[in-house]
Amino acid sequence: MNQSGLHLSDLHKGALLILLSEMALVLTGVMIHALVKYVPTEVLVLARNGLGLLFFMPWLLRNGTRCVVTSKLPLHLSRSLIGLCAMYCLFYSWGHLPLAQAALLKQTAPLFIPIVGFIWLKESISAWTFIAILVGFVGVWVVLNPSQHTQIPWVALLAIFGAFLGATAKVVVRKLTLTQSSLVIVFYFSLFNTLFSLVPAILVWNTPSLLLLAGMALMAGFATLAQLLLSKGYRYAPAGQLGAFTYGSVIFASILGWLLWDELVTFEAMIGMALVVASGVIVLLASTRSKASRSS
Repeated sequence: MNQSGLHLSDLHKGALLILLSEMALVLTGVMIHALVKYVPTEVLVLARNGLGLLFFMPWLLRNGTRCVVTSKLPLHLSRSLIGLCAMYCLFYSWGHLPLAQAALLKQTAPLFIPIVGFIWLKESISAWTFIAILVGFVGVWVVLNPSQHTQIPWVALLAIFGAFLGATAKVVVRKLTLTQSSLVIVFYFSLFNTLFSLVPAILVWNTPSLLLLAGMALMAGFATLAQLLLSKGYRYAPAGQLGAFTYGSVIFASILGWLLWDELVTFEAMIGMALVVASGVIVLLASTRSKASRSS
């Protein structure tokens, strides 16, 4: 047991679950990358949310609707709208960017969380966190590698905007966790997102083949598995100690992108990835220390 009272075996279990979660997330991206040529992004988002809602049906049938009664419906609604917009950005970037690049840009979300917390919750930002955020965005710039002859692709900007929205959604969740259980939070997220994503999907609907339906079910299954593994992993150790392992998705995506689509990562992109990962880990560690100092 270490000084914080955490068993080393718990840390190992948590780290393994986080890595498995990131692998499931990248496999979700692989399925989106393959399916988006045949299935509109709006339909893929609906499939993801619909399966997530079906997951709650046995729980609702067993406990009844009283278990989801809430006085925070407007906050749940805002979290769902922000999260759904982030999901559209994420799915589109998975489908239209190189796999490693999409994974890395998604992982810029920790860089935005202190900024959103500062603006919305008036949380202070330490000097180290501020420097780490700047270094992280320098890393993003290096990865995207704009020059006089090329511009940053708009899909990459969309992915970064999705990461910002994802960070904002996490700050909303932070407020919700003060009074709401995690099951209630995820239930309303799945419910509202399924309803909201239904209309865009209907507008572009083409009935997919059985093979495509199977692929969509597999994609949604990987996405659900990623969420379940992530939630279970954070039961074993604090986010600050496990946050570094979430960047495993960048490595997994680089390998799978190379194996499946011959997507090569340049040396400059590797340097940029290292900067983003290092800065993200520093931000996560600084956040954990800040919470510890406030609670002591």
